[in-house]
Amino acid sequence: MIGDEVEITIVDVRGDKVRLGITAPKSIPVHRREVYDAIQREKKAATEHQNHVEEEGKEEPQKEPQEPVEKPFQKR
Repeated sequence: MIGDEVEITIVDVRGDKVRLGITAPKSIPVHRREVYDAIQREKKAATEHQNHVEEEGKEEPQKEPQEPVEKPFQKR
């Protein structure tokens, strides 16, 4: 048991491999290490992208659209 809500059981043993069963509430994410690491990388990349987008927006304020200016008539 891990705390009061997470239960780990050994499902199978074959040679040097052990299969585990994990029972946990849906509110507790359970992932293999490589999946967890991939999720963390994605979160970091998304945060860095969002920060970059926000910084770009601060550098150059958005311009108000301007109405077209009529050019005076020119003779040829």
